[in-house]
Amino acid sequence: MGKHHEKLLNNLEPLRKAAGLTQQHLSEQAGVSRKSINAIENGMYVPSTVLALKIARTLGCRVENLFKLP
Repeated sequence: MGKHHEKLLNNLEPLRKAAGLTQQHLSEQAGVSRKSINAIENGMYVPSTVLALKIARTLGCRVENLFKLP
């Protein structure tokens, strides 16, 4: 698992990189700022359910592959 927040573990950065996407491209596809993607990757921000679903759709994976409870 990648970086983590006290309430949520995430695997976003390695999955994003494996998909060949930059933070900027992913942010455009998900409709948020690049800073939001960076904050999620670094465990500083827990995304909404809608945003988590948009990110998963863009990466072609399930939300459960991106985020886990500690």
